[in-house]
Amino acid sequence: MGGLLRERVARSPEAIAYRFHEGGAWQALTWKQLAARVGRFQAALRAEGLAPGSRVAVMLPNGPDWVCFDLAALSLGLVVVPLYRGDRPDNAAYVLEHAGACLLLADAAECWEGVVRHGGLAGLRRVVLTDGDVDGGRVQRLDRWLPAHGEFRVECSDGDALASIVYTSGTTGRPKGVMLSHHNLLWNAAAAECMSPVAPDDLFLSFLPLSHTLERTVGYYLPMLAGATVAFSRGIEHLADDLKAVRPTLLVSVPRVFERTASAVRGALAGRPAPLRWAFEATVALGWRDFERQQGRAAGTPLLMLLPLLRRVLARPVLERLGGRLRLAICGGAALPPTVSRLFIGLGLPLLQGYGLTEASPVLTVNTLDANRPDSVGLALPDVELRLSGEGELLARSPGLMAGYWRDADASATALDADGWLHTGDLAAQRGRHWYITGRLKDIIVLANGEKVPPVDIEHALMRDPLIHQAMLVGEGRPWLAAVLVLQAESWALLARELGLDPRDEAALAEPQAEKAVLARAEAALHAFPGYARLRRVHLTLEEWTEANGLLTATHKLRRSQCLARYRAAIEGFYEG
Repeated sequence: MGGLLRERVARSPEAIAYRFHEGGAWQALTWKQLAARVGRFQAALRAEGLAPGSRVAVMLPNGPDWVCFDLAALSLGLVVVPLYRGDRPDNAAYVLEHAGACLLLADAAECWEGVVRHGGLAGLRRVVLTDGDVDGGRVQRLDRWLPAHGEFRVECSDGDALASIVYTSGTTGRPKGVMLSHHNLLWNAAAAECMSPVAPDDLFLSFLPLSHTLERTVGYYLPMLAGATVAFSRGIEHLADDLKAVRPTLLVSVPRVFERTASAVRGALAGRPAPLRWAFEATVALGWRDFERQQGRAAGTPLLMLLPLLRRVLARPVLERLGGRLRLAICGGAALPPTVSRLFIGLGLPLLQGYGLTEASPVLTVNTLDANRPDSVGLALPDVELRLSGEGELLARSPGLMAGYWRDADASATALDADGWLHTGDLAAQRGRHWYITGRLKDIIVLANGEKVPPVDIEHALMRDPLIHQAMLVGEGRPWLAAVLVLQAESWALLARELGLDPRDEAALAEPQAEKAVLARAEAALHAFPGYARLRRVHLTLEEWTEANGLLTATHKLRRSQCLARYRAAIEGFYEG
């Protein structure tokens, strides 16, 4: 990995590598300046006397220090263990202990202290904090730990050496440590770039955690390969402002960002005059027709002459929310609802969905601009082999596959079979050259009558209603389906007043007329599903599911077991009697 930085500095030393917000303004760092700072991190790590293969952990928000630590450690043959900055302290403590980390770089004393309270960290020889008070022993401040100078050198050139142990999100049970080599990660970045070329004048906005392998590979290593610039967002709470300030040309995202933007747009339109709503829908429909024409799947129409004007008036304000300059958006990590992709593509945003797993470094498939089927996860990357098992499970082989799970031979043998195929756990289908994810091998609700229900499809359909912010379907082993729904606060306030309820009163969410009204909207949202997919009961809440309260993973996947535990009393109440 260090060779990648060395080559980039040789080719474009004065080009801007990173932009970041500091001291109230956006700052810039060239590739040459980056290498000098990486050299200082290397010198500090060398002074710790760590042997090649030692595990070093990083728990920072996205920024230059994350990158410098990663590149310095990898160049010395150390193994980087990324931790999610917003993870629960007990989970972070487990990862540090399980990985056998001997050094941790974190950003605040309270973050470190939260981990300490869960014990089991005797193996940590050094803790480096970017901020906060320190005890002067094994805990040091970054500004004191880093020497004033240090020469960047590449001391590890073995592509097959272990580069990183990336712990999976852990939607069920304890996370597992995915072992990825330098070659795994670099190959995946290069293969992804072949599918969607990136130019040196491109500008990424990095907001997904760098501890997420999608962001690390496609939003960090790939731009370095291409010589593009990356701007680091100040955090998800500042994302809307950062998009407008940075005005990126490329965005790597998860579906929730587009879903929230689409929901906000639909919510704003709901109160506008009917002619404006009609004109907006006509813009989306015409834009979609033009997209299908360009893909060779539809004929043109004279009405397309109106599209430039309609987009200038009606689409531009929406796209300005995303910076107004995006030439490409890549979406992965979870399924993107077709209605959301249709909205943005219709408005003129080139949006490509892909698919992968941490165990594959992570990208396996992605759509391309000239072969884009938004309801699919795209085409296999070069050198990726895909096939289906007898049960319809997607199996994959590629140069990006992990060596296995750290200290877990049984799980490794389950995931990787004797012929080197990775068992993804996802059900899939192939139509032409494109691949489609149709469900999870085990993530199926089986009703008491034997009907099998894929919860994600129904949850996505429910969340297309602007009232429903988040949804979890329940009904395993039960006679019928129910759901726990997180409502969008402003939409709930409007509905509550229509029903004669006080939206500020939490008890109003449990009123029978509130449940009846929401069930009617759910019925409309699920009209295309079979009769057994109908909801009979819903539990309503305004408490958003987040990483902080442990109900979402860092990649915004629902932690079903934790949510089921949180709402167990309400769910049991559905089926009493």
